[in-house]
Amino acid sequence: MASLGHVAVGLAAARLHSGERLDPRSAAVFTALATFADLDAVPAMLGVPLPPPFGHRGALHSLVVAAAVGLPAAALVLAPRGGRLRTALLSVAAAASHGILDCLTHGGRGIALLWPFAPTRLLLPWRPVPAAPLGFRFLSPAGMRLLTFEAVLFSPLLLYALWPRRPAARFQAA
Repeated sequence: MASLGHVAVGLAAARLHSGERLDPRSAAVFTALATFADLDAVPAMLGVPLPPPFGHRGALHSLVVAAAVGLPAAALVLAPRGGRLRTALLSVAAAASHGILDCLTHGGRGIALLWPFAPTRLLLPWRPVPAAPLGFRFLSPAGMRLLTFEAVLFSPLLLYALWPRRPAARFQAA
Protein backbone atom coordinates (compact mmCIF):
# COMPACT_ATOMS: atom_id res chain seq x y z
CA MET A 1 0.00 0.00 0.00
CA ALA A 2 1.23 3.47 -0.75
CA SER A 3 1.62 5.77 2.20
CA LEU A 4 -1.47 7.87 1.47
CA GLY A 5 -3.79 5.31 3.05
CA HIS A 6 -1.60 5.06 6.14
CA VAL A 7 -1.39 8.85 6.39
CA ALA A 8 -5.20 9.08 6.09
CA VAL A 9 -5.61 6.65 9.00
CA GLY A 10 -3.11 8.62 11.09
CA LEU A 11 -4.85 11.92 10.36
CA ALA A 12 -8.28 10.46 11.16
CA ALA A 13 -6.97 9.08 14.47
CA ALA A 14 -5.48 12.49 15.25
CA ARG A 15 -8.80 14.20 14.52
CA LEU A 16 -10.61 11.70 16.73
CA HIS A 17 -8.07 12.37 19.47
CA SER A 18 -8.06 16.16 19.03
CA GLY A 19 -11.77 16.80 18.84
CA GLU A 20 -13.15 19.71 16.87
CA ARG A 21 -9.87 20.94 15.42
CA LEU A 22 -7.06 18.82 14.04
CA ASP A 23 -4.14 19.48 16.38
CA PRO A 24 -0.84 19.64 14.40
CA ARG A 25 1.08 17.81 17.15
CA SER A 26 -1.46 14.97 17.26
CA ALA A 27 -1.49 14.85 13.46
CA ALA A 28 2.30 14.45 13.36
CA VAL A 29 2.40 11.78 16.06
CA PHE A 30 -0.53 9.69 14.79
CA THR A 31 0.71 9.90 11.20
CA ALA A 32 4.17 8.78 12.34
CA LEU A 33 2.58 5.88 14.22
CA ALA A 34 0.50 4.84 11.20
CA THR A 35 3.50 4.92 8.84
CA PHE A 36 6.21 3.70 11.26
CA ALA A 37 6.17 0.08 10.05
CA ASP A 38 7.51 1.03 6.62
CA LEU A 39 10.88 1.92 8.12
CA ASP A 40 11.71 -1.69 7.26
CA ALA A 41 11.51 -0.75 3.56
CA VAL A 42 14.53 1.56 3.78
CA PRO A 43 17.15 -1.22 3.80
CA ALA A 44 15.31 -2.95 0.93
CA MET A 45 15.40 0.26 -1.12
CA LEU A 46 19.14 0.54 -0.43
CA GLY A 47 19.71 -3.07 -1.48
CA VAL A 48 20.59 -4.24 2.03
CA PRO A 49 19.00 -7.62 2.72
CA LEU A 50 17.71 -8.11 6.25
CA PRO A 51 17.35 -11.56 7.78
CA PRO A 52 13.83 -12.82 8.39
CA PRO A 53 11.73 -11.69 10.18
CA PHE A 54 13.20 -8.19 9.89
CA GLY A 55 12.83 -7.64 6.15
CA HIS A 56 10.12 -5.57 4.54
CA ARG A 57 6.64 -6.32 5.92
CA GLY A 58 8.25 -8.31 8.71
CA ALA A 59 8.46 -7.72 12.46
CA LEU A 60 7.86 -3.96 12.29
CA HIS A 61 4.41 -4.71 10.84
CA SER A 62 3.41 -6.93 13.79
CA LEU A 63 0.77 -6.19 16.38
CA VAL A 64 3.35 -6.61 19.16
CA VAL A 65 5.57 -3.89 17.69
CA ALA A 66 2.48 -1.70 17.19
CA ALA A 67 1.80 -1.93 20.93
CA ALA A 68 5.48 -1.45 21.76
CA VAL A 69 5.56 1.76 19.71
CA GLY A 70 2.03 3.03 20.33
CA LEU A 71 1.96 2.82 24.12
CA PRO A 72 5.12 4.89 24.75
CA ALA A 73 3.96 7.45 22.17
CA ALA A 74 0.68 7.79 24.03
CA ALA A 75 2.40 8.09 27.40
CA LEU A 76 5.29 10.36 26.44
CA VAL A 77 4.25 12.42 23.46
CA LEU A 78 0.49 12.80 23.36
CA ALA A 79 -1.37 14.75 25.99
CA PRO A 80 -4.16 12.49 27.17
CA ARG A 81 -7.20 14.33 25.87
CA GLY A 82 -10.29 12.37 26.75
CA GLY A 83 -8.37 10.00 29.00
CA ARG A 84 -5.17 8.01 29.05
CA LEU A 85 -6.83 4.73 28.06
CA ARG A 86 -8.50 6.31 25.02
CA THR A 87 -5.22 7.91 23.95
CA ALA A 88 -3.36 4.61 24.40
CA LEU A 89 -5.96 2.66 22.41
CA LEU A 90 -5.94 5.21 19.57
CA SER A 91 -2.13 5.17 19.47
CA VAL A 92 -1.88 1.39 19.32
CA ALA A 93 -4.72 1.22 16.79
CA ALA A 94 -2.97 3.77 14.54
CA ALA A 95 0.26 1.77 14.66
CA ALA A 96 -1.52 -1.59 14.21
CA SER A 97 -3.53 -0.29 11.26
CA HIS A 98 -0.42 -0.38 9.09
CA GLY A 99 0.06 -4.14 9.15
CA ILE A 100 -3.66 -4.81 8.93
CA LEU A 101 -4.09 -2.54 5.90
CA ASP A 102 -1.06 -4.10 4.23
CA CYS A 103 -2.82 -7.47 4.54
CA LEU A 104 -5.33 -6.07 2.00
CA THR A 105 -2.67 -5.72 -0.71
CA HIS A 106 -1.22 -8.06 -3.27
CA GLY A 107 2.07 -7.63 -1.44
CA GLY A 108 4.50 -10.45 -1.92
CA ARG A 109 4.98 -13.00 0.85
CA GLY A 110 2.49 -11.46 3.26
CA ILE A 111 2.69 -9.58 6.55
CA ALA A 112 4.29 -10.85 9.80
CA LEU A 113 1.30 -9.63 11.77
CA LEU A 114 1.65 -12.25 14.53
CA TRP A 115 5.41 -12.01 15.04
CA PRO A 116 7.04 -13.08 17.46
CA PHE A 117 4.36 -15.66 18.28
CA ALA A 118 4.13 -17.12 14.78
CA PRO A 119 6.52 -16.78 11.83
CA THR A 120 3.61 -17.02 9.37
CA ARG A 121 3.09 -14.12 7.01
CA LEU A 122 -0.54 -13.30 6.42
CA LEU A 123 -2.60 -11.85 3.60
CA LEU A 124 -6.36 -11.54 3.72
CA PRO A 125 -8.42 -13.47 1.16
CA TRP A 126 -9.82 -10.20 -0.18
CA ARG A 127 -6.98 -7.97 -1.42
CA PRO A 128 -8.42 -5.02 -3.31
CA VAL A 129 -5.36 -2.75 -3.04
CA PRO A 130 -2.32 -3.23 -5.29
CA ALA A 131 1.07 -3.12 -3.58
CA ALA A 132 3.03 0.10 -4.06
CA PRO A 133 6.32 0.06 -5.93
CA LEU A 134 9.29 0.76 -3.65
CA GLY A 135 11.64 3.70 -3.87
CA PHE A 136 11.68 5.98 -6.88
CA ARG A 137 9.56 3.47 -8.81
CA PHE A 138 6.67 4.92 -6.80
CA LEU A 139 6.89 7.96 -9.10
CA SER A 140 6.14 5.77 -12.12
CA PRO A 141 2.75 5.79 -13.87
CA ALA A 142 1.78 2.64 -11.90
CA GLY A 143 2.66 4.39 -8.65
CA MET A 144 0.61 7.44 -9.59
CA ARG A 145 -2.39 5.23 -10.48
CA LEU A 146 -2.11 3.58 -7.07
CA LEU A 147 -1.89 6.96 -5.36
CA THR A 148 -5.06 8.07 -7.17
CA PHE A 149 -6.82 4.82 -6.22
CA GLU A 150 -5.89 5.33 -2.56
CA ALA A 151 -6.99 8.97 -2.64
CA VAL A 152 -10.46 7.80 -3.68
CA LEU A 153 -10.51 4.79 -1.34
CA PHE A 154 -9.43 6.78 1.72
CA SER A 155 -11.26 10.02 0.87
CA PRO A 156 -13.81 9.52 3.69
CA LEU A 157 -11.01 9.40 6.27
CA LEU A 158 -9.22 12.35 4.70
CA LEU A 159 -12.42 14.40 4.63
CA TYR A 160 -13.18 13.53 8.26
CA ALA A 161 -9.66 14.49 9.32
CA LEU A 162 -9.25 17.67 7.31
CA TRP A 163 -12.75 19.15 6.99
CA PRO A 164 -12.92 22.38 8.99
CA ARG A 165 -15.45 22.41 11.78
CA ARG A 166 -17.09 25.54 13.09
CA PRO A 167 -17.63 25.92 16.79
CA ALA A 168 -21.22 25.32 17.81
CA ALA A 169 -23.24 28.48 18.29
CA ARG A 170 -23.88 29.24 21.92
CA PHE A 171 -27.22 30.58 22.97
CA GLN A 172 -27.56 32.71 26.05
CA ALA A 173 -30.81 33.19 27.84
CA ALA A 174 -31.89 36.83 27.92
